[in-house]
Amino acid sequence: MPPWIFSRKGASGFSWASTADQVTQGLSAAGLTAIVTGNAPPLPHAFLFPLLPPLITIRFVPTSGASSGIGAETARVLAARGAHVVMAARNLAAAESVRQAVLADNPAATLDVMELDLSSMASVRKFAADFNAKGLPLNILVNNAGVMATPFTLSKDDIEMQFATNHVGHFLLTNLLLETMKKTCRESNVEGRIVNVSSEAHRFTYKEGIRFDKINDEAEYSTFGAYGQSKLANILHANELARRFKEEGVNITANSLHPGCIITNLLRYHGIIDVLTRTLGKLVLKNPNQGAATTCYVALYPGAKGESGKYFSDSNVYEASEKARDMELAKKLWDFSVELTT
Repeated sequence: MPPWIFSRKGASGFSWASTADQVTQGLSAAGLTAIVTGNAPPLPHAFLFPLLPPLITIRFVPTSGASSGIGAETARVLAARGAHVVMAARNLAAAESVRQAVLADNPAATLDVMELDLSSMASVRKFAADFNAKGLPLNILVNNAGVMATPFTLSKDDIEMQFATNHVGHFLLTNLLLETMKKTCRESNVEGRIVNVSSEAHRFTYKEGIRFDKINDEAEYSTFGAYGQSKLANILHANELARRFKEEGVNITANSLHPGCIITNLLRYHGIIDVLTRTLGKLVLKNPNQGAATTCYVALYPGAKGESGKYFSDSNVYEASEKARDMELAKKLWDFSVELTT
């Protein structure tokens, strides 16, 4: 496939091939505090479907987040631009390894590691309480962590694991940190930004979009349908946040994005699939620095200022599915999520 297809720039001036370093080059995040979530709970191995780019985000890392893949790159780049980055991770050892690696390259960087298991509401509440107790500001919240296409499993709160981790945990975390974000933007007069990492897989959810009455229905469970449902929820969550912020006159934006199809190391145990991914896959799959580009663009780039309730791909505004643009569905999901978390 010719390289020019991937290097063609969009309205933002960036393209599929742009990296997180490139989209933030020359920018300063000094004085800003960012949280990047990561480390989803360990799960049984999922069925792999690596050869459908760009239909499905290929982030086949059950612990993808602030301590691996695009989460680690997001944390590294934001810290390199001067932000105080808090890596919210389940696997503290892995996150600490990332922190040490970043500091080795950039001793002036400021990174902290805090424990967070998004599949547990108790863990989410503890993280939020601990963070708020530190008295730190909060300018940027990157809801990045996720699991993909897992076998049917219930979370610690008896909610289907993909929906629990990818949406419910982030929904609760965001709500518990909102007052801190609002206070920060009032006192600093700097726009706050909430970034939900979704996926083009949101287009392949169940036909109802969100199965409110069948979230835990194992009999009708589909690994990829449930994943698409959780990624659709990420977009709807951001859109409803954006609507509420506009209504309240709050200087915080909320957006969602597709990071692209990413090369990871999970397939190293899968022989021929791994070989194909690392050879032919390099022609159509992004590396982690490219995969983190859209997240860093939405979180920091001046051109994204004031943009809210939008869906991005390749560091440009992109049109999400019809269901993702359904504001009635977004409101229903919000109410449903409030019930689940109270």
